[in-house]
Amino acid sequence: MINFLYSLIDAILPFQWAELEFMKNALLAVLLVSAVFGILGTMIVNNKMAFFSDALGHGAFTGVAVGSIMGIFSPIHGAIAFSIAFSILITVVKNKSKTSTDTIIGVFSSIAISTGLLLLSVGGKNINKYSNYLYGDLLSITPSDLNLLLIAFVGVLLLWLLLFNKMLLISVNQSLARSRGINTVVVETIFTSAIAVIVTVGIQWVGLLLINSLLVLPAAAARNVSFNVRQYHLLSVLFALFSGISGLILSYYWNSTTGATIVLISAGIYFLTLALKNKVG
Repeated sequence: MINFLYSLIDAILPFQWAELEFMKNALLAVLLVSAVFGILGTMIVNNKMAFFSDALGHGAFTGVAVGSIMGIFSPIHGAIAFSIAFSILITVVKNKSKTSTDTIIGVFSSIAISTGLLLLSVGGKNINKYSNYLYGDLLSITPSDLNLLLIAFVGVLLLWLLLFNKMLLISVNQSLARSRGINTVVVETIFTSAIAVIVTVGIQWVGLLLINSLLVLPAAAARNVSFNVRQYHLLSVLFALFSGISGLILSYYWNSTTGATIVLISAGIYFLTLALKNKVG
């Protein structure tokens, strides 16, 4: 399958960079990751969960630390398990507490990143080998990593088909959703767990410091210029794909950090759409 995709890239993209295997892997990863981020980002923006997804990235970093110390899981497996538990804990506390949501998320986020750094550095350990989780390295993706991304992509699509209408109604009015028989806590928990998995899988290539931007910016840009739900989701995915592909190519020629280049292009699209929105308005 991978070899077929490689040959397809060679046939469609007759560029020098497309001949490099690591660029082919990165391109395939960008196509998968951008589509997933574009889809999930719409609900994150709709439900005002941008801060929440950032906190999950901090939780994933702590999961990496826990997995490394236990030595039972690979760091990424430990991170996924911890992030899911972390997302469920935040969701439960948020729904049972009268404290403002941003305060609760801020508390958990601070605890998570501090705990992760403490666990990785206690005893004078060198934490430099974990720096890729902070900054990411999209060009280090392997074929086995692509299989993991493909599974995540299919999982998000299935989740979207099952929960889209419920999540949309919850984002409009939680009380109305509950009156329609929707268990908002369960639906929100499933959705936040999905975000946790995607954020955790993505941080090793995109980086903890940038992944929230890639989730939020394409959806925020799409919201500026869309007039209905269908346009909103389509534009979000298209903006994410454009930013991902163009950022990857430019980072190759500029010899710059891929994740940061993608984020800056996404930011440029956001400000462009914001200007268009203000002009039309």
